[in-house]
Amino acid sequence: MTQRIPSPGTTAARGAAGQDDRPPPARLAYDRHTWKEIAHLLANLPVALLGFTYVVTVFSTGFGLTVTVIGFPLLAAGLVGARQLGKLERARARALLGVRIEEPSRLRMRGGGFVQRLWMQLKDPVGWRTALYEFIRLPWGVLTFTVTLASLFVLWPVLPFIARGLTNADRAMVRALLSPSDELERRIAELESDRGVVVDTAAADLRRIERDLHDGAQARLVNLAMGLGLAKEKVLEDPDAAAAMVEEAHGEVKLALQELRDLARGIHPAVLTDRGLDAALSSVASRCTVPVKVTVDLPERPAAAIEGIAYFTVSELLQNVSKHSRARSASVDVWRTDTRLLIQVWDDGQGGASLDGGTGMKGLAERLDAVDGLFVLESPEGGPTTVTAELPWRDRSGAAG
Repeated sequence: MTQRIPSPGTTAARGAAGQDDRPPPARLAYDRHTWKEIAHLLANLPVALLGFTYVVTVFSTGFGLTVTVIGFPLLAAGLVGARQLGKLERARARALLGVRIEEPSRLRMRGGGFVQRLWMQLKDPVGWRTALYEFIRLPWGVLTFTVTLASLFVLWPVLPFIARGLTNADRAMVRALLSPSDELERRIAELESDRGVVVDTAAADLRRIERDLHDGAQARLVNLAMGLGLAKEKVLEDPDAAAAMVEEAHGEVKLALQELRDLARGIHPAVLTDRGLDAALSSVASRCTVPVKVTVDLPERPAAAIEGIAYFTVSELLQNVSKHSRARSASVDVWRTDTRLLIQVWDDGQGGASLDGGTGMKGLAERLDAVDGLFVLESPEGGPTTVTAELPWRDRSGAAG
């Protein structure tokens, strides 16, 4: 029996940045928190000097060269480097200040050409905020280093309180400039990246349809027209030959109709529109070379677009089962959990499938991700293979369910 799992959503659960990670109140005694804060303040100057030098050198050079072809790529590379500096600063803040801040999401660079990927990097808000952080830290680093070093010899009894005040300012700067982007900013970046995937996928589908029409039904119809023309010329002088040509043309018509039906099914099957996922997936399963058990448990139909994505996802997965799995049986389960449509395709084949294995799994994962979906592949060597896919549930009006 296929195990049904609850929907985790497409975004991993995240703890709030800057949660209650404050150290205990400062005291006259020197505890481990105080020593860590002193170490952080003394390290501020060399670390800030390195960051300031990097930002000024790379970005001044990049902006100066924007009149050439290398200026913008250099700025993009500088932002990538700034992200790494931010990662190091967050690690230092976690180790010495106890500030627990999650790492920002990685830039998603799927699809698109060089210019589109370059533009996504240049708009990276995380990189720009980190560059600002490194730029303003040098005077602060000089101040904290000088005050802390002097206090070690002059103001030793009250240094814990001085260190706490200075590091609280550090904590505020880290949280303000090195925290992940807010959710709206994150979603805008994701949607811009996903739009490129959707456009590329639609263009590839149009090219496939054009190729199938040109090489398939169109070629057959041209041959059919030529055959009927020859039969028309022979109908009086050689009726038997004309009858044979007409019979051959009749066969070509049947083949052309079948190719057009297959093509239409590849665009959007009529059975899906008329009868929903249960009937459509049963039709797909019947064409699989492996016996497939289909179970669809849906209280109502989702939006047409979600139905279409679910149909083509299962269709491609069952094609992989037929071509690559060497399975003896397979199953398809579809159900709804909260606001998610879940799909699970299982087979008892040889396993070993991967997202980079040349079976189209990576493309499926990208297509689902482009609509806030999720694609999980479990396929150990020797099998079995289980693919779990999630899609957002939307009702027939297009609203979220």
